[in-house]
Amino acid sequence: MKTTSDLGDLRGKRVLVRSDLNVPLDGTTITDDGRIRASAPTIKGLADAGARVIVCAHLGRPKGAPEAKYSLAPVAKRLGEVLGADVVFADDTVGDDAKAKAAALQDGQVLLLENLRFNAGETAKADDERSAFAGELASLADVFVSDGFGVVHRKQASVYDVARLLPHATGDLVSTEVDVLRRLTKDPERPYAVVLGGAKVSDKLGVIGNLLGTADRLLIGGGMVFTFLAAQGHEVGKSLLETDQIDTVKGYLERAEKEGVEIVLPVDVVAADAFSADAAHEVVAADAIPADRMGLDIGPASSALFAEKLADCRTVFWNGPMGAFEMEPYAAGTKALAQALVDITSRGALTVVGGGDSAAAVRQLGFADDGFGHISTGGGASLEYLEGKELPGLTVLEEGDA
Repeated sequence: MKTTSDLGDLRGKRVLVRSDLNVPLDGTTITDDGRIRASAPTIKGLADAGARVIVCAHLGRPKGAPEAKYSLAPVAKRLGEVLGADVVFADDTVGDDAKAKAAALQDGQVLLLENLRFNAGETAKADDERSAFAGELASLADVFVSDGFGVVHRKQASVYDVARLLPHATGDLVSTEVDVLRRLTKDPERPYAVVLGGAKVSDKLGVIGNLLGTADRLLIGGGMVFTFLAAQGHEVGKSLLETDQIDTVKGYLERAEKEGVEIVLPVDVVAADAFSADAAHEVVAADAIPADRMGLDIGPASSALFAEKLADCRTVFWNGPMGAFEMEPYAAGTKALAQALVDITSRGALTVVGGGDSAAAVRQLGFADDGFGHISTGGGASLEYLEGKELPGLTVLEEGDA
């Protein structure tokens, strides 16, 4: 795949950059600007090279039409602050305002288009509808740079189809993300541990199945752990449970034993009588959860066990919190795991936080980004890569120039 350095002199050229600026908002207030900060270096590098930079991105899940709550206007303001330069904002994507502002750009200026998903063609299943919208986007620019790693697993107009219409390259963010994923899948330094959490085991079955042939240890926490405990015959009370996946999990446990992969499960959990920060809760053994309670975090003994199992690791990938970290009584497990990763990072291990809720958790819990080896901007894309799936937004970049 080409990088921006392969595109030659970009001074005076209009460069369309697909970034991932899908940040969480509280009204118009950005609550985590991690993706903006991660996207800024590529945009700044192009602007500093004299390119006329046209950034496109999505926010949330509008239904193919404008919705005020999903406007990228707050993002334009914050992006300008991060870049240290004004960002022009177009109030449409391929309409009159976007065309006029793109045409008026001067060397080194940055324009952000309104939310791509305000246009039905962006996510259309029909190739011709998607291609038509991609054609309108491509008409704004001379060159395309793909830098939205969080969407490279989507076959969408601004990710896949535009790259077939313009000379293209990967941005610095996508190049870094792909390099990290290759280090996780091609001869990783060992011991290699994968930590998986989050709500549903069904979301990660493919990853678990694929990594059983790669990782040395799998540490399982979060809501998904209760399907593992049930597969071992334990009572899980009112905890989140996917009964239709119990047999599949049993199969994975048997396969792991045969292949010598260590699966580490919690030995205790924080069990509450309701999904609430104010609910009565206590630490109980993982194999003795009361029938009227639900597990909402791994317990202190489990936190210590997980830290011990990570202490000698040279490579760790983590995706999914250990509990309902957004509520203070159930945040300790996730915080302890993050600290364990910070500790081994300081000793030279490669630690990768796999985006999504994991990235949000470490920031909410007060950890600095540079405490880890890498914090991904794309949890879903990372998981699909580790599952061995083809990512359309990367495949098209390998096909050569349009």
